[in-house]
Order: sequence, then structure tokens, then C-alpha cells
Amino acid sequence: MKLSLSLAMGLLSLGQVLAEKNIVLVAGKVSHGRGEHEFRAGALLLAEALNQVPGIRASVASNGWPAEVSILKSADAILLFADGGDGHPAIKPERLKLLDDLAAKGVGIGAAHYGVEVPKGDPGQAMLRWTGGYFETFWSVNPHWTAKFTSFPNHPIARGVKPFSINDEWYFHMRFVPDMKGVTPILSAVAPAETMNRENGPHSGNPAVRESVKKGEPQVLMWAYDRPGGGRGFGFTGAHFHKNWADDNFRKVVLNALVWIAKGEIPSEGIQSTVTAEQLAKNLDPK
Repeated sequence: MKLSLSLAMGLLSLGQVLAEKNIVLVAGKVSHGRGEHEFRAGALLLAEALNQVPGIRASVASNGWPAEVSILKSADAILLFADGGDGHPAIKPERLKLLDDLAAKGVGIGAAHYGVEVPKGDPGQAMLRWTGGYFETFWSVNPHWTAKFTSFPNHPIARGVKPFSINDEWYFHMRFVPDMKGVTPILSAVAPAETMNRENGPHSGNPAVRESVKKGEPQVLMWAYDRPGGGRGFGFTGAHFHKNWADDNFRKVVLNALVWIAKGEIPSEGIQSTVTAEQLAKNLDPK
């Protein structure tokens, strides 16, 4: 009887290990001023919180693309939190192919802040396949403004998230898959008219977005994507300012999203975490 019980406990432990979800956060190189685009510090903060969640194992690949891509090949979910555009770490052809292959196997892919912007063409089409949307130049915009979030969808990523407002460089007017099929807006807010007090340009404005803001249409600032093949993705346009991770709801919605794309379990109150001032000040890039 003791042997059987011991064997059963061993199998249970093995099952728990096998069921563990592995999340890799790819943090970009040093960028912007102190307290802005703190990719490494933000990723480490999120990973620390995730590693307190039973069944979740999180690690950070710092300063750009990981030297050993084996860390990505063993992931259940990958976050791209880095500079975008022509400097995006994922846009080299061999890297696009690697992530495409992983996504085809069901690996979740998320992108945060500047990481949602990639050039049009192959990178843009890849981001649509992975996350359902991306920042497209001359279509999307990047103003700083205070977004007010008052309601949320019935979606696991929104579990436990309460109404909040926060100032950030909230990108909006993303380029989404046709008819937004498979896309669920998670954070939406009406952008104030002053966000368009800028000239037209690759990031600043265009007739389509100006008309949208004029009409008072809610802008999607975070979204979830159920891929046709069964994988998951998300995009989150905030996190220009590192200090915003101190906000419980801002942090929770991203932690929930990371666990969701890894196909982990999110409790009804969401992923709980706390952040102290000391934790927030740790690991800032030398700038």
C-alpha cells in the first residue's frame, strides 16, 4: 500500500512538472531615457511575478534576441518587449521563420509597447498571424495620453481587472486581421481630441485615424487573438513608462495575458502580485 501511494505521489509530481508552462520574455536593448522603454527591468519584474504562480516558469532573454534560440524552442509562450520598426528583434527572415514554426505548433506569442510595431510586408503579415494585429506606419499613431478603462470583456485576460486610468504612450488604430476575426479587444478607451493635435506622419496622424477620433470611437489598446490553428496571441500598446507597472490593474492584465497565451489557468480574481518601490527601481538600464 505504501509503495502504491508513493508511486501515485511520484506520478502526480511528474504530471505537475510536465504540465508546467514555460514563458520566455524577450527584452530589447537599451532604449530611450531612464524610466522609459525599460524592457529588461519590466520583463524581470513580470517574470518575478509569474514565477510565484503555481505551474508557471518564466525566464528573461535580455538585450535583444537570445544567443541560444533553444530557450524559445522550449517555450509555451513568448513575449516580444523591445524596440520596433526596423530595429525589431524578430524581423530577420530566419527569426520570422522560427517564430512562425513555433506558432504553428501552438506556442503563444505576445507583443508589448514598441514591440507591436514592425515594418509592413513579411514582418507585418507575420505579426498578424501571431497576434492578430500590429502597429502599421502611416495608419497607427503613438500619442501620450491618459486612457480611462471602465469596462472589460468576458475574457480570461480580463479576470480580476477593475476600472483604472493611466497616462502612457498608448498606441492605437492598429492594423488588424480582416474583420478582426479571432480578435477580442481587452482594453479600449476613447482617445481625447488633443491626441490628434499633430501633423500627419508615419506615427503621428492620418485622415483615417483623425476621423475615428473625431467620431469618438473607442480605440483598442490591448487585444487577444485566437489563431485559426488553435494558438493564441496578444498585443499591448502601453508600457512606455516603467513606473506604470506599479499599477495593480495595468500589471495584472499583462500577467493574465501571458498566462493565457501559454494556455495556463487564470483564477477568477486574475494573477495576483505586488510590487514595491524597491522592486520597481531594480534592474533599470544604465542611461
